[in-house]
Amino acid sequence: MVTFGDEVSQQQISYGKLEKEVKAAYASLDEKQIPRLLFAQDPNLWGKDIEQTKEISHRLAWLTLPDNFTENADNLIAFARKIKEEGYVNAVLLGMGGSSLCSEVARETFGTANGYLQLFVLDNTSPEAILELENKINIEKTLFIVASKSGNTEETLSFFHFFYHQLEKKNADKPGNNFVAITDDGTPLVKVAEQYKFRKVFVNNPDLGGRYSVLSDFGLLPMALMGVDIKALLSSAKQMQNSCDGIPVAANPGISLGVVLDICERDGRDKVTFVLSSSISSFGYWVEQLLAESTGKEGKGLIPVNGELPGTPAVYGNDRIFIHMYLPTDNNEEDEKTIKALEEVGHPIVRIKVANKLSLGGEYYRWEIAAAIAGIVMGINSFDQPNVEESKKNTSQLLEGWIKDGSFKKSDPLLKIEDISIYGGKKAQLLGAKYHESVGDFIKSFTAQAESGDYIALLPYFLMTDSRTKILHAWRQQMRDELKEATTLLNGPRYLHSTGQLHKGGPDTGLYIILVGEEKEDLAIPGEKFGFATLHQAQALGDFRSLDDKGRRVIRIHLGKDIDSGLDKLYQSIVEANKHQIPEEVL
Repeated sequence: MVTFGDEVSQQQISYGKLEKEVKAAYASLDEKQIPRLLFAQDPNLWGKDIEQTKEISHRLAWLTLPDNFTENADNLIAFARKIKEEGYVNAVLLGMGGSSLCSEVARETFGTANGYLQLFVLDNTSPEAILELENKINIEKTLFIVASKSGNTEETLSFFHFFYHQLEKKNADKPGNNFVAITDDGTPLVKVAEQYKFRKVFVNNPDLGGRYSVLSDFGLLPMALMGVDIKALLSSAKQMQNSCDGIPVAANPGISLGVVLDICERDGRDKVTFVLSSSISSFGYWVEQLLAESTGKEGKGLIPVNGELPGTPAVYGNDRIFIHMYLPTDNNEEDEKTIKALEEVGHPIVRIKVANKLSLGGEYYRWEIAAAIAGIVMGINSFDQPNVEESKKNTSQLLEGWIKDGSFKKSDPLLKIEDISIYGGKKAQLLGAKYHESVGDFIKSFTAQAESGDYIALLPYFLMTDSRTKILHAWRQQMRDELKEATTLLNGPRYLHSTGQLHKGGPDTGLYIILVGEEKEDLAIPGEKFGFATLHQAQALGDFRSLDDKGRRVIRIHLGKDIDSGLDKLYQSIVEANKHQIPEEVL
């Protein structure tokens, strides 16, 4: 066990049975001068091909973001103050993946300072999600942040056109004044901003990938609008930078963490399981996509497990490393007991004591370092996402077919009972040939295919209400306890721009359950021949096709016209098939 840190945070690592391997890796990285070469921004650390290293060299500016924060932070703070003084009360971040998840963390962690704007995040194309947001805001007093590094993210631009049109319908004098953009220079979004007379375009440093952009305008502007002390946040990141830059690996909080993650992955402990204290629980959304998209490729990958209820050692296999991040001011007694019990039976444990919420600035930086280092020692490029385009391509093809035929071509379900239908990929077809007396019985047969070291991913394509979330978490717990396998819960289409890379490019150890329902109403997308309901459905079908094309084990469950009723019936059938009592809180 080793402990190190400063006044911002402390990190303690219990290696379990892997101490010898970890310390040998520490020595190897020191011998290769990895700490020095990392901060020299040497692209050869991740690839030797000329074209690849050229591309990587344009993805490393995140390393120096804490050095350049003072002037940029002052500008963002001044802009936020001006917006507040003009009477705006809401800010809505329109984005996907790395452009949106850091704002979701900020929204849930910090809340809104007195007099500043209440932040919302829209990264769901479901009409239900869009209408719910629209009902919560005063659109005329809302600043919309259109965030896209590439400037051509279809979902983000569709959101923009919808809300711009809503402002036009209210006869807004200058509807463009309610919009700002964050993007790279020269992107299509810059031209859109010019055409529609946006209030301002924040041109981001182009040498940043989306998931490494949290300490740039993508993350800092929404936080400034909320009244978060972004200077303190960046100061924390600077302290973490100082703790990592050129420091030997064993005493280096970011690099040592990346090494430990890699050694665990080699040992089959690739399920990076987060136990987060209540005040910072949403940090898991961001770190989940960082690890999955950075490492999930070439058949390798760290599989982040976020939001899974902590359990006793008996419900876990030997494929876990546990990350306990906590604020000392939270009540962490039960989590600490759980972690100690897991440590005693030999699971590797990383404890990170976070001084306060603003110290998350340092945690963003720590985990970016760790993800980059894990890529080096795994022999992969941490900064590309070669499989993300597959689902986008399939979605586009499905939409083209819908425009031509007015509907999507679908196969027959493997099982249909009342309003619930189950469709299967190639590896699930044999299940359709067997008799199943209920949908729960079918799902039990599907999940029974899980072998040691596998994981089961629930992928709902609908608005995540409290009641739906409770049911899905109860289902996760049932599968984890019954099968001793890891579970994940990822909302679509959000995950397509992040963890979707891991699903297609990472190890073939996942079982994927896509959940869809019928939208009660559609919303038009100005300028398109299809609406949001059609786009949303195409994204679910497109990802199903992508996973099936990759030979993954995947099923799609259609819950019918009433998602809540269908989900409740589905879960009750699962419980009955597994002879478990339904927890009272989901009845």
